[in-house]
Amino acid sequence: MEEAGEAELNLSRLSMSPETLESELESRGEERRGAREAVLRLLLPHNRLVSLPRALGSGFPHLQLLDVSGNALTALGPELLALRGLRTLLAKNNRLGGPGALPKGLAQSPLSRSLQVLNLSGNCFQEVPASVLELRALQTLSLGGNQLQSIPAEIENLQSLRQVPKDDSSIFASTFEPIMYFKSPCLECLYLGGNFIKEIPPELANLPSLNYLVLCDNKIQSVPPQLSQLHSLRSLSLHNNLLTYLPREILNLVHLEELSLRGNPLVVRFVRDLTYDPPTLLELAARTIKIRNISYTPCDLPENLLRYLSLASNCPNPKCGGVYFDCCVRQIKFVDFCGKYRLPLMHYLCSPECSSPCSSSHSSTSQSESDSEDEAIVAARRMQKVLLG
Repeated sequence: MEEAGEAELNLSRLSMSPETLESELESRGEERRGAREAVLRLLLPHNRLVSLPRALGSGFPHLQLLDVSGNALTALGPELLALRGLRTLLAKNNRLGGPGALPKGLAQSPLSRSLQVLNLSGNCFQEVPASVLELRALQTLSLGGNQLQSIPAEIENLQSLRQVPKDDSSIFASTFEPIMYFKSPCLECLYLGGNFIKEIPPELANLPSLNYLVLCDNKIQSVPPQLSQLHSLRSLSLHNNLLTYLPREILNLVHLEELSLRGNPLVVRFVRDLTYDPPTLLELAARTIKIRNISYTPCDLPENLLRYLSLASNCPNPKCGGVYFDCCVRQIKFVDFCGKYRLPLMHYLCSPECSSPCSSSHSSTSQSESDSEDEAIVAARRMQKVLLG
């Protein structure tokens, strides 16, 4: 047993039986009662715990960090709810994942306002627990190495500003004074690598403070263009998936410093996909209105046509000036990153006759010229690391 200062109790890697550990915690809790400084960090990893010790709530009510990783826990029981000020919970590499793996009432407990870091990696979860999505103070969520099949759209619930307990150097201040609250940033780090996820929901883009997004070692085939709305994103890990291209909008991630793509079947040569269904008369008429800047008012057209006209998308070719609605040509364009790697980005053109800067010629000279016109320059400036292999 090793104890680091008055604020930490380290009982890790002792391989104690649950009964012995329970007795030890009870005695330690008794010793701490009346002490001037409470235990704030309790480390219990790599023992033989099959359930949370009953002495947690009664003996260590002021815990801010609890580590129960590397045990044999199948459920985090109601003892957890007694830790009203817990900020960090590490429960990786257990056997959590079945019904009742998390305590009932978690979303309504004080933990929903205090817990900032939750690590449930290396367990058996097949879906993200609904109660986790109600932990409104959460800043880091780790669910890597589970059996997740999907990312729920409700992940966006972790986006809103919320109130969490204000940090106070005196742990006993809350005993005599009302708890003070302040506004906290929303989810900043999301780790979902090593699962069986096939799709990234667009709702993931509604996490404005997200800095680190880890989706490696899954079965993801495409990246939604909405991810370009993650303007705070600094690191995006997508290696070892099934990606063949990236959305052009990824260049809008102005703070992105690291993009990991190794182990994906990204196309290795120029590809043009001119599969094209002719536009309808409705779309042709709408294109004409937009291209020729024909003015109209809400009194001139029915509501459905006004709504349709508002859906116009500009052709990415700066030499074209056209628009499209439902009918477009999908095209892969290669963009240089850091002057070393060429990444395939998906473009949408208004017609087969519209040559984008990179498709006007198959020659290496014109290809290089087109790449240097816009995206290549911007990407090289923004990206510090592109990991392809």
